[in-house]
Amino acid sequence: MAEGDLGELADELAVSLDEPISAVLPRLSSWRREQAANSAVDGLRYRVTWQPVSEPTAALTGTWLVVSRDGADEESVTAALGRHGARVVPVRTGEAVDREALAARMTTGEPVAGVLSLFALDAELPSGGLYATLALVQALSDIGLAAPLWCATRGGVAVGGSDSPADPGQAMVWGLGRVVALEHPERWGGLVDLPATLDERAGARLAGVLAGTQGEDQVALRAGGVYGRRLAPVTSARLGDWDPTGTVLVTGGTGSLGGHVAKWLVAKGAEHLLLTSRRGLEADGAKELHAELTGLGAHVTIAACDVADRDALADLLASVPEEFPLTAVVHAAGTLDDGVLSALTPERLDAVLRPKAVAAANLDELTRDLDLSAFVMFSSVSGTFGAAAQGNYAPANAFLDALAEQRVAAGLPATAVAWGPWGGGGMADGQLGEQLRRRGLAPLEPEQAVAALDRAVRQGDPTALVADVDWSVFAPAFTSVRPSPLLQDLPGVQQAQGTAEAPAPADMVAKLTALTGEERERAALDMVREAAAAVLGHEGTKLVEPGRPFQELGFDSLTAVEFRNLLNATTGLSLPATLVFDFPTPSALAAHVLEGLPGGGAPTIDAELDRLESTLSLLTPDDEQSAAVGERLRALLSMWDETHNRTEPAESKTDARTASADELLALLDEQLGNS
Repeated sequence: MAEGDLGELADELAVSLDEPISAVLPRLSSWRREQAANSAVDGLRYRVTWQPVSEPTAALTGTWLVVSRDGADEESVTAALGRHGARVVPVRTGEAVDREALAARMTTGEPVAGVLSLFALDAELPSGGLYATLALVQALSDIGLAAPLWCATRGGVAVGGSDSPADPGQAMVWGLGRVVALEHPERWGGLVDLPATLDERAGARLAGVLAGTQGEDQVALRAGGVYGRRLAPVTSARLGDWDPTGTVLVTGGTGSLGGHVAKWLVAKGAEHLLLTSRRGLEADGAKELHAELTGLGAHVTIAACDVADRDALADLLASVPEEFPLTAVVHAAGTLDDGVLSALTPERLDAVLRPKAVAAANLDELTRDLDLSAFVMFSSVSGTFGAAAQGNYAPANAFLDALAEQRVAAGLPATAVAWGPWGGGGMADGQLGEQLRRRGLAPLEPEQAVAALDRAVRQGDPTALVADVDWSVFAPAFTSVRPSPLLQDLPGVQQAQGTAEAPAPADMVAKLTALTGEERERAALDMVREAAAAVLGHEGTKLVEPGRPFQELGFDSLTAVEFRNLLNATTGLSLPATLVFDFPTPSALAAHVLEGLPGGGAPTIDAELDRLESTLSLLTPDDEQSAAVGERLRALLSMWDETHNRTEPAESKTDARTASADELLALLDEQLGNS
């Protein structure tokens, strides 16, 4: 239209050039509205790219631990690091790759400059070395080793060109690594994908990357050079057609997202839907969804099926009638079990991997011989960006992205969409949705989301990210404790990062130590409240009341980790990820922060009482326990009255004048039998 091609415009509008203007104008107006809507949807779509970066030349120094199970691939890596300045100490775990054994083997008694994991290169380890890598991350935390951890893969990502498709198992290690970067920025080095052969040139590049002087933390080494991972807007392209026929399978079909997808499929002409969930028609809202879809003219079957159970899935697929064969799959099933890395167990990994990754692998295997027109998987931005407290969910979604690439490389249909949060009954409704919006990640309206899904499927790319992101808000928060080259090429991100300046730890420490008494306590409290407000997306600290528990303020595992990271960056301290649970109110946490700073003294009585009061408010004792608590508190009060009115302190196992909240709570726990 901009070039004045009336013939092309007429074709686009499906009108004849000799039609009167009165007939053309309504169609032109409708076309412009449609183009504006499509442009808005395309503005939500992004893709991962790999860009050449300058070759690193820095040498290594100090002692590097190279961790593997049995020395697999160790020789070439060790030689490369040794040639470029490192003193290499191999750490071999043997068959038992567990947290405690790793911690013991890595306690060297000497300074360590860095750690390189080769677990993902070991074909004998399950899930691409994911479980072993998690154990390694936990062990490093257990022994307090702050040296940067790098994880090597080979085929964990695909750069493009002649690259083989990414291996979904190793891709999960990349998903985990992105979480480690956010939970433990102080001890994370990065991810590096090795070429098939680590020759002398590739070895030099590896050493340069590990030296970390260029800031790249997601890197692929190839014969043509060094590549860094980047996010870029999707370039609009002419879309193909996709009109579902036969039977379309939707896993997680009775959930909120599955319901929206089912309605979209019916609107696109799908006549037969097979919706699955663990509970089938007994799932909440399933009968109502069945009635609604049937009312729209579709034939709907809702089945109870654990798609991660291969045999159960095979039986389900065998039940699809021959006259309406399976022609498309939408895998929208999944579950969350958020928790910080130190608290994850193999069982908690399994619980999230099964409905997402294991189920996807089963669907891939059992439908490969079918003539599918679409194979859609619901991934998440957590697999692309990483997300604190989602060390199980991010790897599962990274698996889906890699599986989509693998299928497309094999000539099979696949689209993995890494979704931002959904509104409209999704997980990001209500208070969580408002919190995400304040932090620059607005929940998607279902109509927006399915329109973006439609365009992603029709464009044919194996992966896409769909999210409503205000980069001027999101990027500064996301990079507040660690730079992210992944985002640096996005329009507006560089400017946003340039305006975000966190106070240097030395400046904040100097400010606090220069103050005394109540001024110092007030400044520490202000710092804590400002950090909490920033993480929660509040413009000011009004809503962050000093004595209000963090859990009531809206903190969860994810925001707790981000809060900890921001305070660590501000103060230079090493606070635990559980600090909002250990110190439940801003005033209690401020007192703890002061204790850790140079010249920090004992916390104030008011702060400790605030902490005690907050902790007691979170307990749910039965009548007998409640009576015991009351008796114990009265005894403590009596002790306080007696000692407070004496000129000489009374002999006592626990002196209430100096007892911390931990000591008081320990007494209560002992009385209640709590652990």
